Amino acid sequence: MSNTAEMSPVENSGEFFSVSPLMIFPTIMGKFSVYLRQNGEYVLYTSADEVFTERHKRVLYDNGVREVYVKAMHRPHYSRYIEEHLGKILLDDTLPLRERAGLFYSVSSEVMEEMFEAKLPTGLDSEHYKRVLEFVQQTLKFLCLENSLKAVAEFIAHDYKTYTHCVNVFVYTTSVLHTYGLDDETLLRCGIGAMLHDVGKTRIPRLILDKSGKLDPDERRIINRHPTFGLASCTLMPLSQEAMNIILFHHEKMNGSGYPAGLRAEEIPLPVRVVTIADIYDALTTDRPYAKARRPFEVLELMRATMAQDLDMDVFKRFIMVLSGASIIGR
Repeated sequence: MSNTAEMSPVENSGEFFSVSPLMIFPTIMGKFSVYLRQNGEYVLYTSADEVFTERHKRVLYDNGVREVYVKAMHRPHYSRYIEEHLGKILLDDTLPLRERAGLFYSVSSEVMEEMFEAKLPTGLDSEHYKRVLEFVQQTLKFLCLENSLKAVAEFIAHDYKTYTHCVNVFVYTTSVLHTYGLDDETLLRCGIGAMLHDVGKTRIPRLILDKSGKLDPDERRIINRHPTFGLASCTLMPLSQEAMNIILFHHEKMNGSGYPAGLRAEEIPLPVRVVTIADIYDALTTDRPYAKARRPFEVLELMRATMAQDLDMDVFKRFIMVLSGASIIGR
């Protein structure tokens, strides 16, 4: 091992978490130190004020080291480091696809959870937008790779939380829209909309969102306002028309019975129709306060049998094709 590692033991009582050394990039300095574990002790390998070099990485590989450690107190620095270089990690085909998929899901969930927990009186701001924009930019190419949806599906949460729901809808929406041959810029704008489609629920009281029984008429009226609340929450964000359409219209129905505008058929933009299907599918395949999760095949059968007048059935068929190609339907 390196001289640094041999000279700098640290008490085992410290709080650490393990990471793959493959997730640390030579020549890119992070604001965290890297430790090894030897004989029950954590040993400093590289400090926060030095660059993790190719030599550091090669020494670990040559010695069969597959786990390194970072202090728990530096987790925010490590998380930001990973977030900033996520695109490079996800497209590194020397890393196992499953490992990249797990990293994608953990980072995306963290980004969205922090955004949904922000309590800003004027709504979300340009910093939130920038973070979501950077995340979508760095992950779109990964989600369009062959077998990426299949790998990510293993990590998709089935215990409903609004922030993981938004991530799931983003994953499904991107996978489907990619099959239409849309250009990268359009996919980016739609991806941002999918990630933010339920942001208006931050303005809905938790007692209503988490209610285990049937909503009364007043509660239903409040819930139905979340698309307009969502758009209002994003007034400080430079959103595209595609993103605004998704946030505002993802509960519209093909027969005109949806809300808030009662749009019908082709009045509803294609990306919105895709998000609507992804939104319903993910909600029905996750555990919610008032309903248990259903299996994918059961949900698709239910949607086909009871929502044919509500949904774009051509998009629905393509959605099924995408899920089938990722081996999700039989799960």
